[in-house]
Amino acid sequence: MEKLTIEVDRLKVRAYHGVFPQERAVGNDFEVTLSVTVIPEGISEMADRLDNTVSYADLAGIIREVMGRPVDLLETVALNISREVRGRFPAVTGGRVKVTKLHPPLPQAMAGASIIYEWGDCP
Repeated sequence: MEKLTIEVDRLKVRAYHGVFPQERAVGNDFEVTLSVTVIPEGISEMADRLDNTVSYADLAGIIREVMGRPVDLLETVALNISREVRGRFPAVTGGRVKVTKLHPPLPQAMAGASIIYEWGDCP
């Protein structure tokens, strides 16, 4: 079976997710990577048409939209992104979303804290 994977790689967003009041007040920098699997009909004869696939610009828009709605947990952010994608694009058969908080409010030095959510036929 032929399939496509479409990926938005490390989209940078300023958002206000977190359980601590300061996280909601000052925000944090995030990176989001979203990969989706699409099995279009006639993949070999796609005819270079956008309506035969899922636009990465649309996926980036979904990420920005969901990141603009503050929640406590990164797990919720990832789940909301996947729900929006599945609701808007029935051709998506699976996916993987990684949400990274670049500067978590912890005393330990780290590049970031991430969660990964996968569903269906994930890439």
